[in-house]
Order: sequence, then structure tokens, then C-alpha cells
Amino acid sequence: MGKMRILAAGDVHGDTRQVKKLAERAKKENVDLVILTGDMTFAEKSVENLIGPFVKAGKKVLLVPGNHETLATADFFAEMYPDTHNLHGYSIKVKDIGIFGAGGANIGISTINDREMFETLKKAHEGIRDLKRKIMITHMHPYGSVSEISGFRGSKGITKAIKEFHPEILIHSHIHETEGIEGKIGDTTIINVGRKGRIIEI
Repeated sequence: MGKMRILAAGDVHGDTRQVKKLAERAKKENVDLVILTGDMTFAEKSVENLIGPFVKAGKKVLLVPGNHETLATADFFAEMYPDTHNLHGYSIKVKDIGIFGAGGANIGISTINDREMFETLKKAHEGIRDLKRKIMITHMHPYGSVSEISGFRGSKGITKAIKEFHPEILIHSHIHETEGIEGKIGDTTIINVGRKGRIIEI
């Protein structure tokens, strides 16, 4: 099926200038897909001009909520804009790759505990379980990953999902201090894409 180019980013926290830069990059880099890993808003103070620039650039958008917006806001984005999908508890097939996800974190507006996180990812994975190639999207970082820093424990539910469902890549954000860091859990590459974003080829 050939390679897929993705622009993945999160934690823009209502910065519409950064969103515009990311949308321009998505167009310039000719990506197939934009993945947004949550915290697009800052405590839901404004939801304007956070998804529209990507859609205007002609890009399919997949997203999950962070801990700064509710599931309802993520659903609103998906309903408001064409070719935009909220993957919290759901999956989609793009080319030959299955993409599934879960948003939220253990703090903030959208709290989710380890058990709920795993069950949401399990539900999401069902739709693409027979595909060989998979990408998992979360807002929070996994327990035992390089994104863990003092005082910010990762999700054991995400780590359990990695070990059970074996995605090629986990894309997340949430921990600003480890933006851009990359590591491994088993054969899964873990990438904290952060607000600056990351071009990923798979």
C-alpha cells in the first residue's frame, strides 16, 4: 500500500497561531493524515480555529480528547468538521493501517483511571484487531515509558494495551517536559509529539 505520512501534534492549548503553523506544515509536507493527541483547548476557554485550519488544508483529522477538554468537545469537533473523527474508544482503517485510541488522563477535566483506559483501548481495538499494522493514539503517556518524569506517573492501562495489542507506534503528548522524546516498550515505538508536532512515516 506504500508509506503513509502523518503530522501528529498535541498540547496546543488554544494557541491558534501554532495551529495555523501546523496546518501549513501539513500542507507543505503533503501528509496523508493529521493526528491530534488532545489538549487542543486550554480548559475549554475557546474551541474556535483549532480544527478548521487542518480541514481547510484538505487534511483528514483524527483526534482524541486531552485532559483540558471533555469527550463532548471532541465529539463536537468531529461533528462540526468534515473528515474529522474522534477516536476515543473507536478505530479507523487508513490505507492498510488500523488506528485506534483513547483520550483523557488521570488529572484535569477528563479523568480516566487505568482500568477505564485499558477497557476503552480494548473496545477501540476490536474494530481493527485483524489488521497487521496498527497505530495507537492516546493523550496520556504509558507507565514505564521514557515520558515519565517525577510526579507524573504514566498509565498502566496504556502499557497493558501496548503489550496486548502490539501497535507499531504509540503517539501521545501530555507531558510537556518530554516533548519530542522517543522510546520503546517491547516492539512498540513510543513518541511524545508535543505542540511542535512530528512528521511520522509508517
